Amino acid sequence: MPATHTHLRIGIDTGGTFTDIVCVDSATGAMRVTKVASTPSNPAVGLVRGVNAILEASGATVDDLAGLAHGTTVATNALLQGEIDGLGLIVTEGFRHILEIARQAVPDGYGNSYFWVKPERIVPLRHVREAGGRLNYLGQELRSLDEASVRDAARYFRDQGIKTIGVCLMHSYANATHEQRVAEIVRQEYPDCTVSLSCEVLPEYREYERTVTTLVDAFVKPHMSRYLARIRDELGEGLREKPFLVMQSSGGVASPDQVMRKPITTALSGPAAGALGSAVIAEMAGFPNVVTLDAGGTSTDLCLIENAKPHVTNGGSVGPFPVRIPMIDIETIGTGGGSIAWITREGHLKVGPRSAGAEPGPMCYPNGGDEPTITDANLVMGRIPPALIGGGIALNAERARAGLAALAAKLPGKMTAEQLAEGIVEIANWNQANAIRQMTIQRGIDPRAFALLSFGGSGPAQSPAVMQLIGMKACIVPPNPGNLSAFGLLAVDWRTDQIVTKVMHEDAIDLTAVAAIYAGLERDAVATLERDGIEPARIRTLREGDIRYAGQSMEVRVTAPSGPIDDAFADRLIDAFHAAHLKTFGYNYAGKQKVELVNFSVSGFGVIDRPSIPKLDLAAATSPQRSQRKVYFSGAFIDTPVYQRASLGAGFTLDGPAVVEEFGSTTVVFPGQRLEVDPHGILIVRPVSSGIAP
Repeated sequence: MPATHTHLRIGIDTGGTFTDIVCVDSATGAMRVTKVASTPSNPAVGLVRGVNAILEASGATVDDLAGLAHGTTVATNALLQGEIDGLGLIVTEGFRHILEIARQAVPDGYGNSYFWVKPERIVPLRHVREAGGRLNYLGQELRSLDEASVRDAARYFRDQGIKTIGVCLMHSYANATHEQRVAEIVRQEYPDCTVSLSCEVLPEYREYERTVTTLVDAFVKPHMSRYLARIRDELGEGLREKPFLVMQSSGGVASPDQVMRKPITTALSGPAAGALGSAVIAEMAGFPNVVTLDAGGTSTDLCLIENAKPHVTNGGSVGPFPVRIPMIDIETIGTGGGSIAWITREGHLKVGPRSAGAEPGPMCYPNGGDEPTITDANLVMGRIPPALIGGGIALNAERARAGLAALAAKLPGKMTAEQLAEGIVEIANWNQANAIRQMTIQRGIDPRAFALLSFGGSGPAQSPAVMQLIGMKACIVPPNPGNLSAFGLLAVDWRTDQIVTKVMHEDAIDLTAVAAIYAGLERDAVATLERDGIEPARIRTLREGDIRYAGQSMEVRVTAPSGPIDDAFADRLIDAFHAAHLKTFGYNYAGKQKVELVNFSVSGFGVIDRPSIPKLDLAAATSPQRSQRKVYFSGAFIDTPVYQRASLGAGFTLDGPAVVEEFGSTTVVFPGQRLEVDPHGILIVRPVSSGIAP
């Protein structure tokens, strides 16, 4: 007789190949996971199939379900894969070339400016229309809005078939009335169009970033609207009535209604969920400072977590687009299980960033491609099993070996397929290690004081070697590493972010105005969360401020004190900035240079009950399931024990080499390393001697 489930929460992470589902019973801590094939033509179909599959496997019904949380790549895919066209832009008269002017920064350093060609603008100049009228930086009206010019612009877009319009007028962050009136007029003249206003998407100064962020929001809005409508249709009665939350890039979840008001907030939805899930696991394992490594089929996402909290930035980008919204600071490199090994014109071996992706996939996959990949290399070396996803995908090792042998024949020397495979994995490991060094050492952080937390389908097979290349403390592999992003969706609070620009010099801080700004932002944050059904007792707010030294062009975001806003508040806020500047850049000008307050922001949180991973049953640790196969290490095949992870109990230890297999992922323990299973079933791999071969 199945157990009664009364507190089931389900997290759904939709990827390009698989949709990962995690179900947690908040009453018992019991967790169940599964994967179903994604349905790219309509991802909502795969989502609902996964939900129904895990409910059936849990012996539960829709009535037992407390809610759903979803991480989606719809916004990201729309920006990176779709052609950006059909956009219109309305700007203040005289600022028609705002996108052409952009910023003076050139990618990859100054030397590249001799060769760099500025990419096409997100909106061609012919689709940028001007509106008369002007506000100053205080929001005071210098010239009233020329409504006739707005009507002309709306009719132009209607005649041209431009269905998505961004509006970015000068200084609308200080006074939204002109933009709001533009929206009213456009909807009168052209009711079928989609409009995004900069005063709603990004009410802060810096016209270029504000314009691009508004346009990107406008572009993804129809995509997200269609997607959420499809999900609602597919869910059907019963599921449709349950709370449905969407992950945001900032590390919080929000209702579909809130997301549709600003869909750009979901741009890095999936990777953000993985980072939040990692923070929970890292703290549980006793390693609050980690670098996360999420390796999938195409790429690897890296995130720095200090004191069990991931870094959040508001200066990120999605592809080539600078998107100024709060997002977890995630670096991506083109190294994944499907990364292709190839030879340059100069005869050098490279791995990635080209990828076989899900279709056709690595050579060893059914109907796989014709070029060897990292997955093929690991298979030929025996480091991954002959079938993936619990036997769901049978792999063809002979085809992979033939592909590697053919590539080896093109390289100098007589190299075997296995030797080439080891070289391919070593290059991939160094690619990941160098990326970790850059994101830590460049910030003044010693990576040797951190652990490496590895997840994703292809991560744990190589991460223990990456850990030792850098000299990190340990490599941590959570339970069900291929489903950690879906688990992370259940470990995050509801979140909303509000911001206002108001530049104040240190000698002229208007505390009354500051108090009014924060009070207004806090009211807006609380109202948004209450509108989504959050109980007042669960709502928390956090004040922050963007501050710079007078004369600087960029700010540093710091946490602002709670409590009354008085002289002590201002002193503590400025002291926090000096401390943050010292930590970030290695110096500050405390007592030497005055500062400016630039932006005031408030984040509102609806606090949830965090899921936890139950401790393992110590009595189940007596007889781990063990087999054996030959695995290639340091130029030779070694008889290596292969364990089933589900049979490993708390406190179990082993010395490498060894392989630990589970549904969705494989962990390799290299020679000179020791694995320990902690009380929650988390694998912790540490070096016990130096000099392993990746």
